[in-house]
Amino acid sequence: MATVLITEEIAEAGLATLRDAGHDVEVKLGLSSDELCDALVGVHGLVIRSATQVTAEVLAKADTLQVIGRAGVGLDNVDVAAATAQGVMVVNAPQSNIVSAAEQTMALLLAAARNVPQAHAALKEGRWERSKWTGVELVSKTFGIIGLGRIGALVAERAKAFGMHLVGYDPYINAERAADLGVELLELDDLMSRADFITVHVARTPETIGLINAQRLALAKPTLRVINVARGGIVDEADLAAAISNGTIAGAGLDVFAAEPCTESPLFSLDEVVVTPHLGASTTEAQDKAGVTIGEQLVLALAGDYVPHAVNIDAAEVNSVSKPFVPLAETLGRLFASLVDALPEKVEVEFRGEIGGYDNRLAELSFTKGLLAGVSDTPVSYVNADDVALAAGVEIHSSRTTSSNDFVNVITARGGGHALGATIVGLGEEPHLVNVDDHTVDVPVADHLIVVRNDDSPGMIGYFGMTMGETGINIDDLHLGHAANGEAAMIVASVDHAVSDDVLDALRANPGVHSVVRLSGLATS
Repeated sequence: MATVLITEEIAEAGLATLRDAGHDVEVKLGLSSDELCDALVGVHGLVIRSATQVTAEVLAKADTLQVIGRAGVGLDNVDVAAATAQGVMVVNAPQSNIVSAAEQTMALLLAAARNVPQAHAALKEGRWERSKWTGVELVSKTFGIIGLGRIGALVAERAKAFGMHLVGYDPYINAERAADLGVELLELDDLMSRADFITVHVARTPETIGLINAQRLALAKPTLRVINVARGGIVDEADLAAAISNGTIAGAGLDVFAAEPCTESPLFSLDEVVVTPHLGASTTEAQDKAGVTIGEQLVLALAGDYVPHAVNIDAAEVNSVSKPFVPLAETLGRLFASLVDALPEKVEVEFRGEIGGYDNRLAELSFTKGLLAGVSDTPVSYVNADDVALAAGVEIHSSRTTSSNDFVNVITARGGGHALGATIVGLGEEPHLVNVDDHTVDVPVADHLIVVRNDDSPGMIGYFGMTMGETGINIDDLHLGHAANGEAAMIVASVDHAVSDDVLDALRANPGVHSVVRLSGLATS
């Protein structure tokens, strides 16, 4: 069972998802930075929304933290780089609010075009002002969409229904994809000069902060209205207020601000501006989807499974054929680390058989995680496995082949003059060692294994069994390894508990024994 801290309100269904998985859920809202640091002691998972700031300083205090879940899309309040360096997975719910955000964009678009909230407020105050709040139609107007990702595409789909001419800017999509959306691709400055309305749907990054500024607003037609339901700061608020005040553009509809909560702004005094307090994801449906999605993501992450929405893991989704080999690869990494005298500078990991036809990136990370877990003073996860390997001076290379030998699927690791291969056997998907230093074996993977290299002569098996018996160690499985080149024989045995150094020395005392190695498949964390 893991402990999960919730610092902002999420749907009850999301909390239930975590509790149903057996996790201890602690809800502590409105924490200061210092209070958050204290609350994270002993916590394995953290769920936040947009208000909680997870900085490098906060992460440094969270030495047990494994995963951060953002119940929403944006991650500008999480230091993802620091989390990655610390081995903390960061996940979000990227599709939970896309419909709500697209619909909020359309709501602000219509409200800004027809002055709905201004006319509403006047009438509520007893003023009938038909002529003052004359608006404009959307039909035939040019609508510039900046960012044609999931939300931008949904906005384009809805704007087409209003008969708008769609132009867009997005350096990451091609003309064919834009054409499918009914959008004419333009350079950003060209879009700014042609549009009657623009909407922003890009992430807030150092490159996009101030993307819409005084220089770009100066290119616009005086009829332009700016809509922003993405992130505050992408549209420079001071420049926008100035452009509206001096008549450079006609108005704006904003749901987000550079600093939130925001209750004071020069924009708030302008009649041409419609504002809402970051309501893009504030629908019952979006909140339910975000809560459940992030709950499901944390359950997967805390179980060590593949997490579809992890933003800082470089691995594709695992197919049903390869999935059982991900935990096997981690166990193989741990066993290989105990087989070699010291970590080699280079380790080759081969995926052979049916699994060789698939992307095995997550299994490679899993092997690296297992290999380094016992030798790194930094917790190793899927997130930072590559970086920890680099720091340790170990290069991990993987290869794939669909050809197979004795088994349908085998993962083999080679390096430092050693080799270790494993597969999965039977309907129960039991992990088996099938290759130890190029000796063919077949032994179920266990927490405690002994590998003995010995002369191929009578009495060696008896000597091994007698030594184990005299020291009170029970042999669960035993297999004799055979090398194709006829070199010394090998005994590989799984035993019921850890073997002491004294027992290993007793085995080595026989002149027919060349070496004895103790392998452990036990997880270190």
